[in-house]
Amino acid sequence: MGSLRLISSSSRPDSSPDGNLIEGLPDAGALDAYSRTVSEVAERLGPSVAHVTVTRRGRRGSRRAGTGSGVAISSDGFMLSAAHVVAGGDGRGYAAFPDGSELGLEVVGADPLSDLAVLRAESRDLLPAELGDAEELRVGQLVVAIGSPFGFSGSVTAGVVSALGRSLPTRSRSASRLVENVIQTDASLNPGNSGGALADGLSRVVGVNTAVAGVGLGLAVPINGTTRRIVAELMRDGRVRRAYIGVTGGSRPLPPRQAAAVGRRSGVEIVEVVEGSPAAGSGLRAGDLIVAADGEAVEDVGDLQRLMSGDRIGRSMTLRFDRGGRLTEVEIVPRELED
Repeated sequence: MGSLRLISSSSRPDSSPDGNLIEGLPDAGALDAYSRTVSEVAERLGPSVAHVTVTRRGRRGSRRAGTGSGVAISSDGFMLSAAHVVAGGDGRGYAAFPDGSELGLEVVGADPLSDLAVLRAESRDLLPAELGDAEELRVGQLVVAIGSPFGFSGSVTAGVVSALGRSLPTRSRSASRLVENVIQTDASLNPGNSGGALADGLSRVVGVNTAVAGVGLGLAVPINGTTRRIVAELMRDGRVRRAYIGVTGGSRPLPPRQAAAVGRRSGVEIVEVVEGSPAAGSGLRAGDLIVAADGEAVEDVGDLQRLMSGDRIGRSMTLRFDRGGRLTEVEIVPRELED
């Protein structure tokens, strides 16, 4: 029967022949790389992210209406934040940066239906963050959140992209919309993080933190082609114009024959037609399955929303839809969405 032998320190793979521990355990290299990446993102992006306070003027002077975070996107003062951070304010406030500087700001424009806002600080020498592209993100990728949770400016948390393609329902008065392709992350987000930056490992802002959906579950509005257009409109006009036809619905698989005819598997089934809307005037009704608009494929609500851009207001467009197994077309003139 064999005997057990204790492993001496000199025989351990992480020890040197003289018994001293070798610097760096097997996973230390990976841990150092992770820490180094997060530290570099914090160092590069941190100075661009501020604690934002918006005010409301009353009989006894200005008082705080809301707080959150904002990220500088140009040296001449433009900043990104979340629309719900500035809601209820009088369009004025201030931004406190990690270096101790405090700058007055004004709200240039806010879009509750994307939960994005553009602010402008009273400065000509901000350090702007680089905007990335959320379309390049992958599940499991490292992301770093920088903001002012609980008012602690310059706070940094890290995690991974835990899901992509989520939808976030938003509302502005009578209008509602789904923000498509929202980023889900397990990087810790807390009150005050809203409006702050979600960055990739190269310090590029790929999202604007918008909501805490639960423990270990945060959401960020993606920086992509759609949101860049929204930001540009807010900077230029202070508002975002959208077309409106007056239907609500959801994605539904097409019958095999119709799928073969149009070359796609799904369309948007109309659940409700708003009374007095362009859709009602054109004869659309619940149960119709929209498959195209002006020749562009419509497979889900996001496709239809993207087509409802401001330049389509007042312009006739052709909707193709399935009704009872028959493909039909109708002309419709979108109106401007009133929020």
